[in-house]
Amino acid sequence: MDRYLTVDTDWYRQRVSGALICVIAAFLILLVRLYYLQIVEGTEFIRQSQNNWFRVQGIPPERGLIFDRNGVLLVENRPCFNLSIIPRQAKNPKKVVYKLAELLHIAPEPLFARLAEAKGVPSFKPILLKRDVSRDAVAIMEAHKLDLPGIAITVESTRHYIEEKLASHFLGYLSEISPEEFKSGRFPDNRIGDFIGKFGVEKAYEPYFHGKRGKQHVEVNALGQLTRVLKTDEAIPGKNIYLTLDIGLQRTTESLLAGKVGTALAMDPSNGHILAMAGLPAFDPNAFVEGMTYESWNDLASNKFRPLENKAIQGQYPPGSTYKIVTAMAGLKEGVITERTRLFCSGEYRYGNRTFRCWKRNGHGSMNVTDALAQSCDLFFYQVGEKLGVNRLAKYAKACGLGSPTGVDLDMEARGLVPTTAWKLKRMGVPWQGGETLSVAIGQGFNLVTPIQMLNLISTLANGGIRYKPLVVSQIVCSDGSLVKKEMPVPLGEFSASKKTLQIIKKGLIDAVNKPTGTGWIARIPGVFVAGKTGTAQVVRMEEDNDQKPVEAKPLHLRDHAWFIAFAPAEEPTVAVAVLIEHGGHGSKAAAPIAREMIRSYLGRNEGLTIND
Repeated sequence: MDRYLTVDTDWYRQRVSGALICVIAAFLILLVRLYYLQIVEGTEFIRQSQNNWFRVQGIPPERGLIFDRNGVLLVENRPCFNLSIIPRQAKNPKKVVYKLAELLHIAPEPLFARLAEAKGVPSFKPILLKRDVSRDAVAIMEAHKLDLPGIAITVESTRHYIEEKLASHFLGYLSEISPEEFKSGRFPDNRIGDFIGKFGVEKAYEPYFHGKRGKQHVEVNALGQLTRVLKTDEAIPGKNIYLTLDIGLQRTTESLLAGKVGTALAMDPSNGHILAMAGLPAFDPNAFVEGMTYESWNDLASNKFRPLENKAIQGQYPPGSTYKIVTAMAGLKEGVITERTRLFCSGEYRYGNRTFRCWKRNGHGSMNVTDALAQSCDLFFYQVGEKLGVNRLAKYAKACGLGSPTGVDLDMEARGLVPTTAWKLKRMGVPWQGGETLSVAIGQGFNLVTPIQMLNLISTLANGGIRYKPLVVSQIVCSDGSLVKKEMPVPLGEFSASKKTLQIIKKGLIDAVNKPTGTGWIARIPGVFVAGKTGTAQVVRMEEDNDQKPVEAKPLHLRDHAWFIAFAPAEEPTVAVAVLIEHGGHGSKAAAPIAREMIRSYLGRNEGLTIND
C-alpha cells in the first residue's frame, strides 16, 4: 500500500514539475516578447501608434515670383488640387486605384506607374498620383470617399506663366523632379512629385525660387481624415526675382519675329542687362507644368525648327559680314591698314587658282575702311584678311568674346568656333589653306558664333570697349520686399583696340545706316543716329548662276541666314540689338527692319524720344 502511495506521489510531483516548467517557460517567452516589443521595437511601434492618429504633413513652399525690370508680373502661382494615396490606409492600393480610375474615367496605367516609382517609400507616406485635377473630379471623389480609402486631396500652388509663350526660352519651364535628380542630393528639400526648374531662368535660379518646406502636425481619425491641427511650422516662400527684361520691348520683338524662324536680342551697353531675348518658334511653359502628352512632346522634339532650343545662346551660325568689324579692328590695330588706306574693288579678287567675288558684281571701286564697312565690300576685307593671316584674325576675334561662352546665367550656352591653323590641323589632319583665310575674313568658312556673342560684340563697341557679362536678373528680393541681392555689372575684359580705332569703326557703322549707299539704309530712324552692320551668312557654297537667283526662288534650306547688329543713339548708346533670321536671305531686307523697330520701340518708350518717320 505504501509502495503504491509513493508511486502516486512521484507521478503527481512529476506532473506538477512539468506544469511549472511550462508556466515558467511561457512567462519567459512572454517576458522576451515584451522586451522585444517594448525595448527593441518600442520606438517603431510608438511611431506607428501615433501615426494612426497623429501625422506630420509637409507644407511645400510657395515658389518665388518673376517680374520684369519695371515690376510687371510675368510668372505667378495658382492653386491646384493634387490627388495622392496613402498605401497603409488603402489596404489594397491596386483595388483603390482601379476604382479611382473608373470613377474619374481615366486610364489606370499612369496611376500604377506612380505607385511603381514610389517603391520603397514608407507605406504611411502619401504618394502623388495625379496633379492639378479638376473641381469636378474633386466632387466625385468626395462623394465616393468611403469607396476610396487612403485617397487624399491636397491644395497646393502650381506655376502659371501669365503670357504663355512670351519669353519662354528666357523664363524656361518647370518639370517634375526625376528619380535621378532626387537621389543626387542636389535637391535636399524636395520630394518625389515636386517640380523644379529645368530650363532658362527657372533652372538657373532654382535655389532662390524654392524656399523652405514647412510642417503641419495634425490629428486624423480611423479613415485618415483630418480632425484637428495640432501645430504648424509655416513654410518659407521662395525669393522673388526681378529680371533685366523689358517686357514691352519683348512683346514688340516677338511680334516682329512672327512667322519667321530666328532670334532677336537687345542689351543695355552700359551694364550688360539683357532687355529682350526672343526666339521663334517658341513653346508654352504651362504645358510642362500641366502635364504634356507623349504626342505633344513628340511634336515639340521632332519639329525641324527646334522650338525647344534657345537660339540666342544655343544656335551657332556663320557671322557673315558682321565679322568684318573684327577684321577691320585687327587690320587697324596691327597696322595692316590705316584710316586713309584705300583698296580697289573690281568685283573679283584672284587668289591662286580661285576667284573670290564681292557681293556687288561690278565692284565698289576705291574704298577706305569706313567706306568698306558702310557698303560691306568683300574685296576690301579679303585683302586685309590675307595680310593679317587667320591666326591674327583669331586673336582679335577671341578678344571680342567670340569662340567662348559669354557667361550668361542660362543653361547650355554654346561656344561658337574661332578657327586657327592649329585647330584645323588637329581637327581635320590637314594644313590650313590661304584661301580659307579670305573666307574667314568676311565671316564665312569655319567661323561660328552665337547671336548673344554678336550682341555682346556690338554692345562693347557701343560703350567704348568694355565687354560685360550679359545679365538676366537685376535683383532678388524676399516676399516681404527686403533686398537679398542686387546684380552688379561684371566686366569681362576690354577691346585691345584704341579709342581712335573704335571711332573709325563706329563711323563706318553710322554710314552703313545713315547714307543711301550703306547696306543698312533701311534701318535708319529720322532724328536718331543708328549705327549698324548687316550680314548675310551662306548656309552652303552656291554656284554662280544659282547665287544670282532671287532669295524666294531658292529652296528654304539653301537660303542664307540674315544678320543685323546695331546700337543707338550712336553718340550716347542706350540700346544694342542683334537679329538673326534663319534662311532669311539678305540681312538688309530680313533682319534690319526688325532691329529698326526694336530700337524705335525702346527709345520711344524709355528715352522719352518722339520718333517720326
